[in-house]
Amino acid sequence: MAAPRSIDIHILGRSFKVACTREEEPALIAAADYLDEKMHEIRDSSKVIGAERIAIMAGLNLAHDLLTHGGGGLIEEARTRLNHCNALLDSALEDQDKLF
Repeated sequence: MAAPRSIDIHILGRSFKVACTREEEPALIAAADYLDEKMHEIRDSSKVIGAERIAIMAGLNLAHDLLTHGGGGLIEEARTRLNHCNALLDSALEDQDKLF
């Protein structure tokens, strides 16, 4: 696995340095953008004041969505990808068995 490096992400107008590998970077940036969008929605549509309170409300909303709606299909997508990866691994390992 590649060595971690620091990248800057921006959430609610603040910059944060986060360590991740090059492979993880696109997913981390997408997650930060999604969180930033949700936090802006909460700030702009409610009377919640303060970054910490907005972050807690965003976290609660995201956790609720994940637990009640399966993450908007993310769980099924992850399950499909894992099944595909397992099939690829089984195929690769099967070829390795023939070598010995």
